[in-house]
Amino acid sequence: MISRVNMTERAAELLSVLCQRHGSLLFHQSGGCCDGSAPLCFTQQEFRVGDHDILLGEIGGCPFYISEFLYGYWQNCQLTIDALPGRSSSFSLEGSEGMRFVTLSRLFSDEELAELARQ
Repeated sequence: MISRVNMTERAAELLSVLCQRHGSLLFHQSGGCCDGSAPLCFTQQEFRVGDHDILLGEIGGCPFYISEFLYGYWQNCQLTIDALPGRSSSFSLEGSEGMRFVTLSRLFSDEELAELARQ
């Protein structure tokens, strides 16, 4: 089964720490001017999913949403969430750890797109 979103081991380790500290979390792929294309991590209680947000998948047991508008651009890509040292440019939870989540993308092959259509 092909996933539209996954994460690196480094991101999984950071997410585990954040879940222990904050409880149930979710991600929202930002496409805003202030955050660039940073994946934002929030507690499930503090972020309201909108009518135009799409559940792209799950990483580390956390739902991962993307706006319908941004999905239009990235629907042919697999997103991989990584974590790097540095300051987060948003209100995302990992900033308190001196880390930031980043989104890497790659185009799906024609075969993968066909498989996704069958899923």
